[in-house]
Amino acid sequence: MQTMTYPQANADMSEALTKVPEVTLLFWIVKIAATTLGETGGDALSMSLNLGYLLSTGIFAALFIVAVAAQMRARQFHPWVYWTTIVATTTVGTTLADYFDRSLGIGYSGGTTILLVLLLTSLWTWQRTLGTVSVESVSSPKAEIFYWVTIMFSQTLGTALGDWTADTAGLGYSGGAVVFTGLLLIVVAAYRWTRISRTALFWAAFVLTRPLGAVVGDYLDKPVAAGGLALSRFGASAVLLGFIAACLFFFTHRASVKEH
Repeated sequence: MQTMTYPQANADMSEALTKVPEVTLLFWIVKIAATTLGETGGDALSMSLNLGYLLSTGIFAALFIVAVAAQMRARQFHPWVYWTTIVATTTVGTTLADYFDRSLGIGYSGGTTILLVLLLTSLWTWQRTLGTVSVESVSSPKAEIFYWVTIMFSQTLGTALGDWTADTAGLGYSGGAVVFTGLLLIVVAAYRWTRISRTALFWAAFVLTRPLGAVVGDYLDKPVAAGGLALSRFGASAVLLGFIAACLFFFTHRASVKEH
């Protein structure tokens, strides 16, 4: 019987991996930190530096395009590249949602509705085109494009949804955090004790972590009179960035295995 050599085994294993991370507890911890950083970082540019929502969106969009290009050119999963791209989507999502909601006068409810339609349309088109929206299927350029477009819509939707819950619904930042934490716990329970599609639950959790990050980020940097802690946006962003970097440096991040 012919035995497989180690180089061949390594090549086969490489071909069996995607360029996105395995979904573990560590993944969700870094994701929540990244979404919170997106809120504080986006507000730091648009508000603290007074660049406005439109100009800030243009700057973050350019960074997002560069990051996605690097991610798509990579031949294998690189944690630093992947999470840089995720952070880029959260920052541009923050300023873009604020531009829709405030500068265009659409309001939180209008912005949330439009972005929800865009997100569902992206997922529907992805499903119709490739037959699945599972992250384990993200192994081709076309799937990567759908993946990052969907993530962009989900991050922007999450910002609008978080602001809507905290402001319009009158729950405040701490109340909003409790609501979205509770919803995430329901998703976890459904994952553990039901047969609901794991792919559907993944995207539900992915969307819900964004408004959680949005309300936590606002809680950190908004004035005390508005229900926040009035911390420096730049200081909070630096702490969150350091935390994410530590997670990437000290812990192993593995690529997800392709579907077969």
